[in-house]
Amino acid sequence: MSRFWSAVVHGLTPYVPGEQPKLDNLVKLNTNEHPYGPSPKALEAIRHATSDALRLYPDPNADALKAALAQRHGVKPNQVFVGNGSDEVLAHAFQALLKHDGELWFPDVTYSFYPVYCGLYGIAHRVVPLADDFTLRVEDYLPRDGQRAGAIIFPNPNAPTGRLLPLEAVERIVAGNPKAVVLVDEAYVDFGGDSAIALVDRYPNLLVVHTFSKSRSLAGLRVGFAIGHPDLIEGLERVKNSFNSYPLDRLAIAGAVASVEDEAFFQASCRQVVATREQLVAQMTALGFEVLPSAANFIFARHPGHDGAALAAALRQRAIIVRHFKLPRIDQFLRITVGTNAQCDALVGALREILAS
Repeated sequence: MSRFWSAVVHGLTPYVPGEQPKLDNLVKLNTNEHPYGPSPKALEAIRHATSDALRLYPDPNADALKAALAQRHGVKPNQVFVGNGSDEVLAHAFQALLKHDGELWFPDVTYSFYPVYCGLYGIAHRVVPLADDFTLRVEDYLPRDGQRAGAIIFPNPNAPTGRLLPLEAVERIVAGNPKAVVLVDEAYVDFGGDSAIALVDRYPNLLVVHTFSKSRSLAGLRVGFAIGHPDLIEGLERVKNSFNSYPLDRLAIAGAVASVEDEAFFQASCRQVVATREQLVAQMTALGFEVLPSAANFIFARHPGHDGAALAAALRQRAIIVRHFKLPRIDQFLRITVGTNAQCDALVGALREILAS
């Protein structure tokens, strides 16, 4: 470790992103990328934005994108915040809205960036165990016995489990914590859930975060956004403008706006992934896997007779990459991205061969 590091850096345990191996003929099912390309209109908009105008700074407020998102989600532009991927939006939210005297509460099995942000920003937190079936229990997040959360964050659908909390249950958590910001991280909601954006006008303590990386197939563009009460958005803007006034470049803004405006492509693309997911669940179940109910573009599965790490290694030998977490409670599970039909068939064929060996 460098003697020039600050005390903060010495104490960090950084987030480890999904592997991006450079292998030929790879079936890559480990990072929840969309199996199909983005809207052709988004690609054309990006090409059109690739001009001499790149010598100029982009709009620091990305007003065109905020307007497009506001129109699509039925809110006002001052209820929309945009950033360089949802991870940056989340980072600003941790600093601006989730750091309080009380602890930040989040599930024990969840997006592993949350404890990393807590370490980076010095946020006291409480890990709340999921139920034995990996569902999030509403009552665990409601004030009781004189204890209440300083703030709350959870993904919905949850990652890496894929399980969905119904919208009425989300509302119970938000309504039951009027003095705490509740951040709902909806990176995967377009694949099977109802967005809590429908609740933001009723609850000033609710912030909903989305990404263009999953359902809009623009992971390489790095665009994320949040929708909430204008006061919450202003808090995010204050942090953003103290950090980087230009988080989205001209190409990202142009491509994201065009993607939002191509609703027909978006809906058809999501339906295609959901159809493949349901087919994959049936195939995995037939092979003897336990597959948790998923509302995401991935499944979370384990086999009662085979070690999870060994299965992941055997798949890798066959040039198929899935995600295995060496973490308590989930070390026997594989998180498998829903790929194309051909990719999923290759996965199932390989697993059938491995299980028979």
